[in-house]
Amino acid sequence: MPFQSAFIPPHGNDRGELWFILQGQNLLIKENKQGFSIPSSKDISGLKRHTSSPQFLGSMDGKLCYAAEYPKEISVSDPFYFKSPRTLFGRLEDELVWIAGLANQLVYWNRNHQYCGKCGSLTENKTDERAKSCPKCGLVNYPRLSPAVIVAVIKDNQILLASSPRFKSDFYSVLAGFVEPGETLEECVQREVCEEVGIEVRNIRYFGSQPWPFPDSLMIGFTSEYAKGEIEVDQSEILHADWFEADCLPPVPAKISIARKLIDWFSEQNGEKKIT
Repeated sequence: MPFQSAFIPPHGNDRGELWFILQGQNLLIKENKQGFSIPSSKDISGLKRHTSSPQFLGSMDGKLCYAAEYPKEISVSDPFYFKSPRTLFGRLEDELVWIAGLANQLVYWNRNHQYCGKCGSLTENKTDERAKSCPKCGLVNYPRLSPAVIVAVIKDNQILLASSPRFKSDFYSVLAGFVEPGETLEECVQREVCEEVGIEVRNIRYFGSQPWPFPDSLMIGFTSEYAKGEIEVDQSEILHADWFEADCLPPVPAKISIARKLIDWFSEQNGEKKIT
């Protein structure tokens, strides 16, 4: 059964539990001969007393899923390790990676909204929805979403790919950027492409979307066509950019990302199979 999100755990239910425990931005995993797994309630019986801010996430395959924080000053030992969720791409079931991302997003939100941003009072968790309310002034705060566009720019049979100092490893990807107040998604695509590589695009079309909870983005994908201009990178967000044909692509992002889905779409449009 796929993951079903919820914020109130069922009463009197003794189903198994999965615990997505974060130490900073890193996720607690259990390692064995079969690989990595998410610890169960039984696995972490000795560690659970150190956790804080537990939050119910929902259920997957009949198992209840919870998130919690673990103190940075306390270490864990074999077979448990803390690893960045990004490093688990391809090493842990995709759906578990996304639940880990949700856990990271909610723990991050909970950590940063303990106090009201309007009057400074201690906030409380609402009982009827996933939100925090201020008992003094009534301000309600929901988990934050930061919309960002990501776009494949196509020129004839080539795709524009770029490398960035923000990338964790040496690969190229399509362009992306956060939406600013007062602009449409299409305007954001035009602005980001122009700012980062100095060219103009046209025929902007919606491709798909993907939550990217590291910590709180929502990626909205587009395709577009090159209109005019020469590549001139900003040397801040982008270190290098170039046009690539489908049969001669540089290293690209992991399959789990919408960036890779856009690149695979381009490859298929140009007669190449999906990249392995």
